[in-house]
Amino acid sequence: MIKSKLISKYKNISHGFFNKLGGYSNGIYKSLNCGTGSKDNKNNINKNLKKICRKIKCTKTKLVLLNQTHSNKVFSIKKIPKKKPIGDALITSKSKYALGILTADCAPVFIFDPKKNIISAIHAGWKGAYKKIIYKSIDELKKKGSNVKDLIVVVGPCISKYNYEIKKDFLSKFIKQNKKNIRFFSFNKKKIFFSLNEYIRSQLKNIGVKNIEIINKDTYLRKNNFFSYRRSLKNKYYDYGRNISVIMIK
Repeated sequence: MIKSKLISKYKNISHGFFNKLGGYSNGIYKSLNCGTGSKDNKNNINKNLKKICRKIKCTKTKLVLLNQTHSNKVFSIKKIPKKKPIGDALITSKSKYALGILTADCAPVFIFDPKKNIISAIHAGWKGAYKKIIYKSIDELKKKGSNVKDLIVVVGPCISKYNYEIKKDFLSKFIKQNKKNIRFFSFNKKKIFFSLNEYIRSQLKNIGVKNIEIINKDTYLRKNNFFSYRRSLKNKYYDYGRNISVIMIK
């Protein structure tokens, strides 16, 4: 489990970015697969989620997950939903409500406002970031009284630009959005690479966030022990596990 240095200063917050080690799943899902939408054994996924809850010190009934769709939909959680909300960001000021995000190369993003005691967990792949899910989440926090300058934002482990090769149409899409987006791409021979976490960092700076932490752990690299969608594709696996990141007000 990886912890944020910035958030760890606050004893009223429990959080963690988890990799794939220490769980119950086998085969390509070995071992801490928390992907409820994967083809893994459901009993093993359930045991993995229970283990996460023990680490975070929450009850499993109060772990809120999303049906993630690479959207820009944000949900404010005031009571535990009966069904998973369909979207990619959660916000709550309720204590003991754990907000969980599943990733396998996309960036999990935590936001904490220590003044208003409110948290957010965001699933930010390139599609969600491009659709401004970061902006929309912070807009929702502002509606709840947050001052952008008070926010602490942590961008968790995701695929690095060294392993995030993309095609020309991807590049064109981002340049069409803003010509300055060229700075998030690097070129090596005929290959093009994209930096997801730097794109997110730039958005946060544009919004006015001062307290930003980037956890530079490449999920694609085998040595870091994360599930990776791209590495699974390369290995021609039929499916892939998901890493979980959880934040909760105690």
